[in-house]
Amino acid sequence: MSGHSKWATTKHKKAVIDGRRAKSFAKLIKNIEVAAKLGGADLTGNPTLYDAVQKAKKTSVPNDNIDRAIKRGAGISGESIEYVTIMYEGYGPNGVALLIECLTDNKNRAAAEVRTTLSRNGGTLADPGSVAYNFSRKGVIVVSGEGTTEDDVMLAALEAGAEEVEPHAQGFEVIADASDLVSVRVALQAAGLDYESADVEFVPSLKVEVDADTARKVFRLIDALEDSDDVQNIFSNFDLTPEVQAELENDEE
Repeated sequence: MSGHSKWATTKHKKAVIDGRRAKSFAKLIKNIEVAAKLGGADLTGNPTLYDAVQKAKKTSVPNDNIDRAIKRGAGISGESIEYVTIMYEGYGPNGVALLIECLTDNKNRAAAEVRTTLSRNGGTLADPGSVAYNFSRKGVIVVSGEGTTEDDVMLAALEAGAEEVEPHAQGFEVIADASDLVSVRVALQAAGLDYESADVEFVPSLKVEVDADTARKVFRLIDALEDSDDVQNIFSNFDLTPEVQAELENDEE
């Protein structure tokens, strides 16, 4: 889940990830397979694969699973991997915008699951272009706040081409053009700054603040969408005030 990253690392999201580790592993493995197929098995020459592997390792995917996924994707094991990426646009409760990225071997199944899940959870499928215009493809790097300052992150990131640095629940979020993701990530590593994740995401140009009731409904919808094996990522334009975050965190206690 992306597009509201201040909330993405709070207890709610951690509980979702912990409760669905198997599904999380499967989606991370799929990303590795696709990256290896597109760019080969060499991590040093395939930055997309490098980042996919790092993300899997940070989520504790076993090394054997990662190695097998690389070989499958690159065709080394003799297996064939055929996935297509489809982006669906939709609206959640109270008009919250959603981009739903699917990676699937069956487009009809993916479309049916997304449509049904939206309709059962207060959402609707939108016409192509009606939501996407508000999102831009960006590189998003989350840097750990432990042992570093915002000035340290800004110095390393902005010199490498990053557009902005924002406070984040885990530390700092670095936003860059998607084409600059690798160079910014490398610059942060060279400066000795550990990063939690480095992904290409769809970032909203305008965010809308929602109340706690709407947020709960949106999270239920996102949780239901993420139950689908075909759904890889969900991006949204909603944002939460500190007061709403606090209220939602109280729900978890």
